Amino acid sequence: MQQPNQRGGQRVTQQQPFNPLAIRTKKNQVDKNDYAKIALLQVWKKEWWRALIPLVLFSLPAAIAFSWWWVAAAVLVTVLYVLVRSAQVMGVTQMEQSSVLFERVNYEIDQRQILLKRNDRECMALQWDMIDRVTQNKDSYFMYLKGPSADQLPGGFKGWLAKTFNVPVFLHLPFRIFNSPNDLKLMDSLLRRKNFIPTEASKVA
Repeated sequence: MQQPNQRGGQRVTQQQPFNPLAIRTKKNQVDKNDYAKIALLQVWKKEWWRALIPLVLFSLPAAIAFSWWWVAAAVLVTVLYVLVRSAQVMGVTQMEQSSVLFERVNYEIDQRQILLKRNDRECMALQWDMIDRVTQNKDSYFMYLKGPSADQLPGGFKGWLAKTFNVPVFLHLPFRIFNSPNDLKLMDSLLRRKNFIPTEASKVA
């Protein structure tokens, strides 16, 4: 997985100009275990059918000439695939490049960018065009970063693997870190203007 700043974000060490219109949050730190659980859920909701491929392929010989060896091999290969893919997803939390996702930061969000601020002098800037999609549940926003572009991927089979088995990278913003209900409304309004969540009119339609 690429570092978030390699996907377009920039680490900034000087103090940023004060923007009175920015939405500022409280400090928050994402738990690595919670992050891994969410990422695993996202991956397997999308890729569950891939685990069936080795199961079906290795079961075909057993359908022609039944043998418990083929059944055992089919189950074993399927379990190994699930374990390896899950380990790849969970490994993101252990990579040094991903450490910025799990630091204790507050967010400063405006029309131009999303700042992840460790303190007044250290922050990382993410531009809105780095965000692929935004989802929300009853208590959080999830802002998914775009994957590497085609020219950032290696060629051939390695590039196909990197694209096919990409790991979702996201920012997790619980509603509780916003300082007021009005800030949450402003955040909703901003996301609607950016076309990341549907407008009220779209919901009604």
